[in-house]
Amino acid sequence: MFVAHQRTVSAAYAHGLNTHADIPRHDRHYLLGPPKRNTVLELWEVERYGRDSFGDPDYVSIYGLRPREWYARGVRLLARTAVECTRDRLAELIGRDVSELVRAANRSRAVVIDAFAGSANTLYWLSRVVETRQAIGFELDDAVFETTRRNLAILGLDVTLSHEPYETALPRTRVRRDELPIVFIAPPWGDALDPSDGLDLRRTTPPVADVIEQVRAAFPGRPAIAAVQVYEKVEAGSLGEVESLCEWTRRTTYDIDAPGRNHGVLVGTIGWRP
Repeated sequence: MFVAHQRTVSAAYAHGLNTHADIPRHDRHYLLGPPKRNTVLELWEVERYGRDSFGDPDYVSIYGLRPREWYARGVRLLARTAVECTRDRLAELIGRDVSELVRAANRSRAVVIDAFAGSANTLYWLSRVVETRQAIGFELDDAVFETTRRNLAILGLDVTLSHEPYETALPRTRVRRDELPIVFIAPPWGDALDPSDGLDLRRTTPPVADVIEQVRAAFPGRPAIAAVQVYEKVEAGSLGEVESLCEWTRRTTYDIDAPGRNHGVLVGTIGWRP
């Protein structure tokens, strides 16, 4: 009976039907909850999340593909990754902002590093837009790492994914002296994002300021770029703490979602000023 019900639901959503009111609303709270967060989503669930939360069944577009396209090619996402991933439209905009800063650094080569790779979609877009020599990601979670490793292999994407914590991996990352390290920082937000108060960068796991301190220690005496994914509203004290660790910062919010729910990026320089 359960299998038959699932097939009916899948068929309904394959045809864009908004039926089955008994199905829970697929939002951030539901997909990150203990029963669901580590399950592999079916296509109709990915599209339901996009429709329920953002009014767009194609919201979770990654690797340059819409959900039905990447699903057909064998790519799969855990529920938590569908929520936490940086979708195509946002990742490309972040890439453009970072690319502008790379040009100001006057470096001919760059290496992009994602301390919390997740789906590795941000790495894909940063390496594509900035045209970096290498894209390196670290992912500690066993299930997320294995799922992403498989997805990258299916699509043949040139991303190096390491199954280790950023604290130990970052200091061992080889970046030549003539190359500019670009570190993307988007730790799991968890309960750091409050619907009314916004994002508290001290409550991410780990706090963003701790990660920037690690970046400074990993590349002492040389220029680097930190790019932090942020929300439209950020707790002022936590934002100031992060900005104080950089020589120069610029924050951009992208008007691509509903008012009050837009994401953005805080780009900062370490060891230099543009």
